[in-house]
Amino acid sequence: MDQVRQYTSKAEDVIGTISQPLKPFIPAIARFLVVVTFLEDAFRILFQWEDQLFYLERVRGIPWGGSHLFLASNIVIMFVGSFLVVRRKYPEYAVGGLFLVVVAQSIGYGLWNEFNFLLRSLSVIGGLLMVLSDAFSKKKSVFPGLPQLSEVDRKTYFQLFGRVLLILLFIGFIFHGEWSYSRAIVSLIGFAACIMVVVGFKAKWSATFLVLSLSVFNLFINNFWSVHHANPQRDFLKYDFFQTLSIVGGLLLLVNMGPGGISIDEKKKEF
Repeated sequence: MDQVRQYTSKAEDVIGTISQPLKPFIPAIARFLVVVTFLEDAFRILFQWEDQLFYLERVRGIPWGGSHLFLASNIVIMFVGSFLVVRRKYPEYAVGGLFLVVVAQSIGYGLWNEFNFLLRSLSVIGGLLMVLSDAFSKKKSVFPGLPQLSEVDRKTYFQLFGRVLLILLFIGFIFHGEWSYSRAIVSLIGFAACIMVVVGFKAKWSATFLVLSLSVFNLFINNFWSVHHANPQRDFLKYDFFQTLSIVGGLLLLVNMGPGGISIDEKKKEF
């Protein structure tokens, strides 16, 4: 165990040295990555308006007018919510609106019972919670006079829930697809990193590993640019690509903020 601690400490020092020039820009980059899937989705609905209407009305059975309202409200909330998240304005409302979009789309498009979609959506919600926890340290309550947790407590709990949800995408990756020797090794290390993130042990190091792993995975597996634009698979890969970027953004916020008060890393500081 002493050797493991030495190796992880050295790894953290190396990561800190490499990331030091980028550290002032990491929060802004992370917030943009968290909402990039919503921006892509809003543009996709705009450019595929008729196709979206056809699917909602003919396949999902949403009546004419209701489908228009559903799509238009999604576009507005995604654009406005994303802009507010990036600008760090009214984070509670912005994150709440984007959360409603995730839930509404899962119901509207009939995807809520698909396992992989559920894991991805929960991971995206984890990224949104990390955005919210980052804002709580500087944001005053929007419900004055009502009994509620302090800003520090809320930040702590949202960091906990956020980091737990963030790792679900990688868990889905571990159990989905064909197995090989190299995949088994990456999956084993990745699973260990996920556990470390959840319990908050060497969380920055493990979150950095997941950022690198998911980034490589995203480039080679979700390479939608290599698929012909007329191929329906292109849209699915593009959707997965930008969702993975959003989860990477949430992990970057974890790297920047740390795991929070409910974690082994924070408990060790008390002794």
